[in-house]
Amino acid sequence: METYSLLREFADSWMLLLLFLFFVGVILWAIRPGSNKTHRDTANIPFRNEDKPAAFEEARK
Repeated sequence: METYSLLREFADSWMLLLLFLFFVGVILWAIRPGSNKTHRDTANIPFRNEDKPAAFEEARK
C-alpha cells in the first residue's frame, strides 16, 4: 500500500473519530459545573473599570 493511501485511510477513519472526541471533550469542559464562575468573571470584564474613561479624559485636558 502506498503512503498516500495509508494516510488517507487513517485520516478518513481514526483521525475523524479522534477530532470528534476532542470536540465533544472541549464542549463538555466548557459547560462543566465548575466553570460557571469563570464564565461570569469573563463576561463582566468590560464593566470592571467603568470610572477609568472619565479619569482618562480629565488627564488629557
